[in-house]
Amino acid sequence: MNRMKKRGQINLSFGMIFSIILIVVFIAFAFYAIGKFLDIQKSATTGQFIQALETDVNKMWKSSQGSQEIEYSLPTSVDSICFTDFESAVNPQSRKALYDEFRFVYFEDENMFFYPIGSSGGVESTKIDNVDIIGITNNENPYCITAANGKIKLTIKKALDETLVTITR
Repeated sequence: MNRMKKRGQINLSFGMIFSIILIVVFIAFAFYAIGKFLDIQKSATTGQFIQALETDVNKMWKSSQGSQEIEYSLPTSVDSICFTDFESAVNPQSRKALYDEFRFVYFEDENMFFYPIGSSGGVESTKIDNVDIIGITNNENPYCITAANGKIKLTIKKALDETLVTITR
């Protein structure tokens, strides 16, 4: 009588192992690509916000006076936008850490920053022309406006005797 020896053995061919490796690589690439597309979406939304804000500020700047509250869309990862004047000192002192953090992404003449840094898809700061940055940051420097669920409400105003536009909460 011939006794057969049974033992646990896994026979995987080279083709099967190669297929499993390819599946893992394709899944990893898919997650990477999805992440990049989401970053592109953040950048596009941020760019649209900047363009719309500049257009509305320029319209108000060209008018003799006015006040308008407008709601804009932002990426949901942006908690707030902050107007900062680096020609003036930080005020109040409790905002020193925020002021210093914006200093890292300040290169030349930016006056608006997205907080937290890195939340806006690659656009960390920008310069909005025709705004009274000294007036905006007079009592609070940096002056931050909070966004909620990807929406932010700004009041853009200009008085009759002013030459620049003020942005408030």
